[in-house]
Amino acid sequence: MDSGTHLAFGLGLGGLALIDPVIASEPYGPLAAFIGTIAGSQAPDMDTLLKLKSNADYIKNHRGLSHSFPAVACWTVLITLALSLAFPGVSWWHLGLWVLLAVLVHVLSDLFNSYGTQAFRPVTRKWVAWNVIHIFDPFIFGAHLAALLVWVIGWARPNVVFPALYGLLALYYAWRSAVYRRLCARIPSCDPERREGDQYTLLPTVNLRRWNLVRQSADCTFAIGEWDHGAVHWIEHTKCDIHPAVEASKKNKDVQALLAVTPFPCAHVKEQAWGYEVRWIDIRYRHRKQYPFVATVMMDASYKAIQSYVGWMSDERLEKRLRMNAY
Repeated sequence: MDSGTHLAFGLGLGGLALIDPVIASEPYGPLAAFIGTIAGSQAPDMDTLLKLKSNADYIKNHRGLSHSFPAVACWTVLITLALSLAFPGVSWWHLGLWVLLAVLVHVLSDLFNSYGTQAFRPVTRKWVAWNVIHIFDPFIFGAHLAALLVWVIGWARPNVVFPALYGLLALYYAWRSAVYRRLCARIPSCDPERREGDQYTLLPTVNLRRWNLVRQSADCTFAIGEWDHGAVHWIEHTKCDIHPAVEASKKNKDVQALLAVTPFPCAHVKEQAWGYEVRWIDIRYRHRKQYPFVATVMMDASYKAIQSYVGWMSDERLEKRLRMNAY
């Protein structure tokens, strides 16, 4: 989820912690719990600091080890230890449970997105993405804001508001998951262009009735479209290039970073006066007729890398950057 939604979860879980009589009875218990759940809801995204090293390191590792089983335990212990030192009168055991819940909710909510996480490390390094909830879901965010507002105004007690909030969200996640499974089973039969071996992937959007749709064919062709109001609409078809420059680009660290996190990489090659430009795109993220999540390598005629980039950038800014680096 986005940082704002994780913060909303942290605040909501802090309110839910007030149902714990041990937390509620201590003078500083509620404050300690709020700090703990907010910190726990943000901690796994501390890997954002890898941006200071390079985009490639950040992209390759974001939602990786920091979201794994060992990391969940480490975040919980570190935050609980700090809170115990700051609030010695509050039960560290109860604080630790609420911090653990906040960290687990962060990781679990990220699993429901299309980007996914390596949450099951060290059992497996596979990226797991359930493709059910958009990275920003207006219902989830709005429900948290409404619950917090009802509590702050004093219309209802926290032991009523927050259990109701998370009961509602549990039903919402279950409903979205059921819709996703039903559509995954239905869509292939609704596609008039379907060929043997085609594979379909649904991706959530902020609109509850519309899903992005990717069809991958055996001939390295992708179709990008949407499922909207009960029908398949194909918007674009693209075929990935097969070229020696593509194979050579896979040795580049920026390309390796993108390939490490996407199940839908597609490379396009442009011949230039100085050599080749290889642009890898992530098919999942088509936006305004562009693919802003890219890894680009500029090579000379012998396939030696001159310049490379990985990250989020519009076509216009990327072209400008490449032209500047070419001369």
